[in-house]
Amino acid sequence: MIRLNDLTLQRGPQRLLEGAELTLHPGQKAGLVGANGAGKSSLFALLRGELGPDGGDCDLPPDWRIAHMRQEVDNLERLAVDYVLDGDVHLRQVQAQLADAEAQGDGTRLARLHAEFDAADGYTADARARKLLAGLGFTSEQMDRRVGDFSGGWRMRLNLAQALMCPSDLLLLDEPTNHLDLDAILWLEDWLTGYPGTLLLISHDRDFLDAVVGHVIHLEQRTLTLYRGGYSAFERTRAERLAQQQQAFEKQQAQRAHMESFIRRFKAKATKARQAQSRIKALERLEELAPAHVDSPFDFRFREADKVSSPLLDMAEGRLGYGDKAVLDKVKLQLAPGARIGLLGPNGAGKSTLIKTLAGELAPLAGRVTRGENLVVGYFAQHQLDALDPKASPLLHLQRLAPQEREQTLRDFLGGFDFRGERCDEPVLRFSGGEKARLALALIAWGKPNLLLLDEPTNHLDLEMRLALTLALQEFEGAVVVVSHDRHLLKSTTDEFLLVADGRIVEFEGDLEDYARWLIDFRSRQQTADTPVATGDKTDRRAQRQAAAALRQQLAPHKREVDKLEKELGQVQARLAALEVQLGDASLYEAARKDELRERLAEQASLKAQESSLEEAWLEALQALEDLQAQLEAAT
Repeated sequence: MIRLNDLTLQRGPQRLLEGAELTLHPGQKAGLVGANGAGKSSLFALLRGELGPDGGDCDLPPDWRIAHMRQEVDNLERLAVDYVLDGDVHLRQVQAQLADAEAQGDGTRLARLHAEFDAADGYTADARARKLLAGLGFTSEQMDRRVGDFSGGWRMRLNLAQALMCPSDLLLLDEPTNHLDLDAILWLEDWLTGYPGTLLLISHDRDFLDAVVGHVIHLEQRTLTLYRGGYSAFERTRAERLAQQQQAFEKQQAQRAHMESFIRRFKAKATKARQAQSRIKALERLEELAPAHVDSPFDFRFREADKVSSPLLDMAEGRLGYGDKAVLDKVKLQLAPGARIGLLGPNGAGKSTLIKTLAGELAPLAGRVTRGENLVVGYFAQHQLDALDPKASPLLHLQRLAPQEREQTLRDFLGGFDFRGERCDEPVLRFSGGEKARLALALIAWGKPNLLLLDEPTNHLDLEMRLALTLALQEFEGAVVVVSHDRHLLKSTTDEFLLVADGRIVEFEGDLEDYARWLIDFRSRQQTADTPVATGDKTDRRAQRQAAAALRQQLAPHKREVDKLEKELGQVQARLAALEVQLGDASLYEAARKDELRERLAEQASLKAQESSLEEAWLEALQALEDLQAQLEAAT
C-alpha cells in the first residue's frame, strides 16, 4: 500500500504539505485535486522517488513497478510504435540481451532469454503497442512515422501510450486528457477502468474522474483529505462541510438568481424551452454543489453585445477544406441568436475546419457564407495562446482593446479571471498554459461577442475555471458553437449536437451516451473496412453491425417522445385530480355558482379527452420504442 505519515514536503521557500496523512490500498484508483500550485505534481515526484520528504514518512512497497506519463520527449528520431514499446523497459532489456547472445552464439543463454521474452509477452508487444496507439487516435500510417513529425499535443499522446505500455503496479497520470479529443478520452476511460494496479490521477475533467476513480484526494491548506467516490461525490461531501459558511450562501444565491433569471426569460419560448429545462436541472443540483466552490477565484461574464443580427451567419452548399483537399462538403448551417450547438465527431473529421471557416480564418472552397451586419465573433482556439504578446501584461492586452476605459475598470474585469494585483502587470512570457487560456477568454469576453466559436476552450483550465466558464456560457445570450472533450461543459451549455463525420454535417439525435455508442460502431466499421473480407459471413456481420448502429440512432428520438408524452400525461392527470377536488365542494352546486360549475364540468370533459388522447399516443410510442429495442437486441 501507499502510506504517508505526518508528511512534510517543501519546494524552495514554499511548504506544500505539512503533517499530511494518507493511505491507499493496492488496486485503488484515486483522483488528486487541488488548486494550481498546491503541490499535486510535487507529490507525484515524491512517489516516483525524485523528491524526498522534508519530514515524516512516505512508504511504498519496494518491489512495486511505477509507471508515469512523462512531460518531455527525448528521442525525435524513433518511430512512434518503437517509442511506445520503449515504455516496457524490461522487455527492451531482454531484447538487447537476446541480440548480444545471438551475436556471441551462446545457445544456453539464448534459450533462457527466449523463455524470459515469452514471459514478458514479447511476441504480442508490437500488436499491443499498436492497439494503444489506435485507441489514442493514431492511424496505421502514423504509427510508423518519426516522433519528430508530430505536434506537441500528439507527442503527449505518445508519452501517454508509453506509460500505458509499461507493466506497472502504480500508474501516475498527470493531466492525461489535456491533449485528447472526446473519442480518445472515452477509450482511455475504458482502459483505465480495467487497469488492475493502483492508479493516481491528476485531472481537471470531472466526468473523466467520475468514470475512472473510486476515491478523491483533495490537497488543500497543506493537508490531504481522502473522499470516497468520484468527483461528484467529493463535491457533495465537501459542500456539506462548507454549507454553513455565509460566503458560500451568498455566492450560491447569486448564481441561483442568474439561472432563475434565464429560466424566467426563456421557459415560455418554444425555441428556448429545451435550453431552459437544462438550466432547471442545473439549478436543482446547484444548491448542494455551489458551496464546494466557495473559494473559487473566478467570477466573470461575457459582456452583452450592443447589436444583434438574425441570422448571425448563414452557410449554404459549403465545401470546406485546405488547398485542393475538401474535408467537408454540402455544409448547410444557419446560426440564429441564442443557438447552442456542440460539435461531435471522430478525430480529424473536420470539426476544427468548420470552426475556422465560421470564424473567417479559413475561406470556403465553394458555397456561400453570409455574415450578419452586426455579427461580432469571439473565437477561441489553442493557437491563439501563442498569438498573445509575450512581452505585454494582461492589463496592457486589455488596454489595447479599450484605450479609453478607466484602468480600474479593466483591473476589476481581469480580477474575475484571477489576474489580480501584480499579476495584472506581469508579462505573458512567464504565464502557464492555463493562465494564457484565461487571458485569451478574458479578451474575448470583453469584446461583446454575439457569436462564440470555442475550439477546446477547457484545455489547460482547472476545475474551478471550467465551472466559471460553464456558468458564464449559461448566462451568455448570444450563439455558441463549441468543440470540447469536457462532457460536463457540453451537457451544461449546449442544446443540440451536430455530428461531423464522413465529410458531412448532420444533426445528432441523441445525448453523449448515445454518441459513445455511435463511436464504438464507427470504429468497428472502420476496422471492418480496413480488413479484407474473405467470406460472406464477415459481410453479413458487418451488415448486422451497421443495421444495429442505425437502430441505435433511431432509439434516442423515440425515447424523448415517450418521456415527453409521459410528462404531458402526468400534467393532465394532476390537473384532473385537482379539478375533481373542486367538484367535490358541495357549495359549487348552488344556483348562484351554476356558471362556475358549468365551466368546471366543461374543463373536466376537455381534460378527460386530452387524457385519453395522450394515453393512446403514449402507448403507441412506448410500443414503437419496445419494438425498436427488440430489433436491436436481435441485431446484436
